[in-house]
Amino acid sequence: MRKALIVLLVLLLLGGLAAGGGAVWAYGQWRAAGPLPEATAIVVPRGGTQAIANALAERGVLRDARLLAPAAWITRGQGPLRAGEYLFPAQASLAEVLEVLRRARPVQRRLTIPEGLNARQIAQLVEAAPGLTGDLPPLTEGELLPETYSYQYGDSRAALVRRADAAMDAAMERLWRDRAPNLPVTTPREALVLASIVERETGQAAERPRVAAVFLNRLRRGMPLQSDPTVAYAAADGAVLDRPLSRADLDRDHPFNTYRNRGLPPGPIASPGEASIAAVLKPADSDDLYFVADGSGGHAFARTLEEHNRNVARWRQIERQRSTTP
Repeated sequence: MRKALIVLLVLLLLGGLAAGGGAVWAYGQWRAAGPLPEATAIVVPRGGTQAIANALAERGVLRDARLLAPAAWITRGQGPLRAGEYLFPAQASLAEVLEVLRRARPVQRRLTIPEGLNARQIAQLVEAAPGLTGDLPPLTEGELLPETYSYQYGDSRAALVRRADAAMDAAMERLWRDRAPNLPVTTPREALVLASIVERETGQAAERPRVAAVFLNRLRRGMPLQSDPTVAYAAADGAVLDRPLSRADLDRDHPFNTYRNRGLPPGPIASPGEASIAAVLKPADSDDLYFVADGSGGHAFARTLEEHNRNVARWRQIERQRSTTP
């Protein structure tokens, strides 16, 4: 009897030592630095804990994919593991990995829609944006506000387009409400059309209100807008014209040809930014009716045709000098 008790005590002691050693080993695995050399954004898949473990092991976050499932089960009271794209810190321990999977915010990706792109160009940007999913809905020219939009991996293209559409509606409503009196554009739609022309005519922010004033003054007088970007839009059928305008383009009978047609074209030719919309709705106080490139990236403005012709002559001289300069 005494011998049996001694054996039992020895077995219990050995079991306790083994349990203690296991606990020490487990704690070491819990807190040990992981193999990830630098902070990395990683897409965590759906499909359960083992699918997550395998993905993290493949990307070098975990040394052993078998450790995640028991660790997640033991700490299950702290919440479920989530799919998505997360930033894992360098040498993340098992404890840190589980904290990221349960608490971290998903990585915020960004897509910038620059001012002045047409619908086809914007469609190409949204289609190519990494991490977006689903089909791209048809885009209407000028409907999306040029801006930088945040999104998460797995968001749909349709959702991003809806946000950009709503942003344009909100900007137009706000700017229209604060417009100058007695403008010759009578609806937000007309303001959007003219703003798209202003956007394509100049890349200099300081010039936009003055360029807008020229076109507004022409509308008041019933003069044709004579905007080259509208002719280019017509010549390329809504795409990007990859050649200089020709005399045939200027003479072409097309609704967007503002050399042949008076008033605004039937729709926008691009997506204008807020600054161009604001320029149309609060233009410069100017009597200018003409402008032409001045050779410095900006434009020379004129109130009379005679003054404008002199500016055109100077611009043509600059062009000739440039063509003969090696």
